[in-house]
Amino acid sequence: MRFGKVYVEITNVCNLNCTFCHGTKREKRFMSEAEFTRVLDELRKVTRHLYLHVMGEPLLHPLLPRFLSLIREKGFSVNITTNGTLLPEMSETLRGAPALERVNISLHSFEGNGGADLSGYVMDCIAFAKACAGHPAACFRLWNGDGEDTENDAILSLLHAAFPGEWEKIRKGYKLTEGVYLEFSGLFDWPDLSRDPCDDISDCFCYGLRDQCAVLCDGTVTPCCLDAEGEIALGNLLRQNMEEILSGERAARLYEGFSRRRAVEPLCQRCDYTQRYR
Repeated sequence: MRFGKVYVEITNVCNLNCTFCHGTKREKRFMSEAEFTRVLDELRKVTRHLYLHVMGEPLLHPLLPRFLSLIREKGFSVNITTNGTLLPEMSETLRGAPALERVNISLHSFEGNGGADLSGYVMDCIAFAKACAGHPAACFRLWNGDGEDTENDAILSLLHAAFPGEWEKIRKGYKLTEGVYLEFSGLFDWPDLSRDPCDDISDCFCYGLRDQCAVLCDGTVTPCCLDAEGEIALGNLLRQNMEEILSGERAARLYEGFSRRRAVEPLCQRCDYTQRYR
C-alpha cells in the first residue's frame, strides 16, 4: 500500500457557513453510487483506510448508509469528519457501521450554526459519543486555538460535566473516557493562490502523495485534503485509473520536488503546512 489514508469527498455541500472554512466555488454535487464504487475499486490499489472529508458535510449525503456498506465490502476502514449537527438523526447509521473506526466532531463549527442553542448542540454531540461507547471512537475537535481558550469555556464546561474525573493528557489533547477524545489545534490559513508565497519555498516538505492524497466529489485527484478548489488536479478517477494518475508528469514533479525539499506547485508555495516539516 502506498498511502496511509486517502480523503474522499462524497459531497462538497455543507449545511453551515463557518468563517474558518475555505469553502469552495466548485459546482455543488453528490457522488453517485456508481462513481463511489469506481473510486473504491481504484483506491484499493493504494490504501485500506479512507477519510470521508475534504469540503462539505458527509452526513448530508443520502446514500451514506450504502456507502458505509460498500466501504466494508471492499475491505476498507474509514473515519468521518462532521460538524455534528446531523448526529441525532444519523447516530444509528454510524453506530451500526462496522468499518467506521472514528467520528471526528468539529465542535468549533458552532460559530457557523446560525444562532442555534450551544448547549443543545453540544449535548447532542455528547449523547452520540456516549451511545457509541467507543465503537466507533468519537473525537471532539476544538480547532480554534492551541489550548483551553476562553471562547471554548462553555463547551468545555459541558464536556467536563458529561465526562467527570481527571482527563488523561494525550499528544493533541485529552482522553475523556474510553473511546472518547478531545483535540485542540490552532486556526490555520488555507492555501490559496491569492495569498503571498511562504517565506521559504526552497526548504519545505509535505506528505502529500507520500502518506495521503484526496479524491474530490467529481473524481478529481489532488495531493492532499487542503486543496479546496482542486487547483492541483492530477487526473480524474472517474475517467482514469490510479496508476495512470500517480505516474503522470504533474504528480511526479510534485513528489520529486518535495524529495528535494522544494515546493514546485504555486498552491503548495502558499501552504503553511509545508513549513511545518522542515
